[in-house]
Amino acid sequence: MTKPPRKLSREARRVQLIEATIEVLAIKGYARVTMSDVAVQAGLSHGLVNFHFQSKELLLAETLTYLADEYVQNWQAALAAAPPDPAAQLDALIRADFTAELCTPQRLAAWCAFWGEAQSRPLYQEKCGANNAEYVTRLEGLCAALLGPAGKPVRVARAIRVASEGLWMDLVTQAEPYSVDEALETLLDVAAAFFPKAFTRA
Repeated sequence: MTKPPRKLSREARRVQLIEATIEVLAIKGYARVTMSDVAVQAGLSHGLVNFHFQSKELLLAETLTYLADEYVQNWQAALAAAPPDPAAQLDALIRADFTAELCTPQRLAAWCAFWGEAQSRPLYQEKCGANNAEYVTRLEGLCAALLGPAGKPVRVARAIRVASEGLWMDLVTQAEPYSVDEALETLLDVAAAFFPKAFTRA
């Protein structure tokens, strides 16, 4: 383990500890994380972890907020960079879930740890509920634009969203793992099945 710099700003140290928590979550799961584990992973003293995060609960809450903010910034930036037509926007939204920075084994496992632990569900709703609602609204709007008045955008958007989340979990739990690129191609196939004319690989 590389020894961390002795002096970092308060915010940089906080991020260092949150990144260490993500690593520990990936290894041990939600319930078994301890402040000592995080200190060891970060190469810092237990007292320094306590200085920045006074309890395990606060550390996990801040870690979830950090991951949630990262996720929102990622998909919003992808939409901002994409052409304005609905097919291109949907393509960008789908691809955003499988970017190299976001879709790492450690981050996927950390998300799965938060999703899978019953005691973390109120925390997840508190930290991610509004963000999820914003994402769903945007996704449903794109589906509605592509389907037209006869379509069922709520159901189609739900299917795409659940498929994406399921692929994230599959990447973590599958006994014979496949690549992130394969997961992305799978979700693109799901979208193409719903939008064979308007949404193509081209």
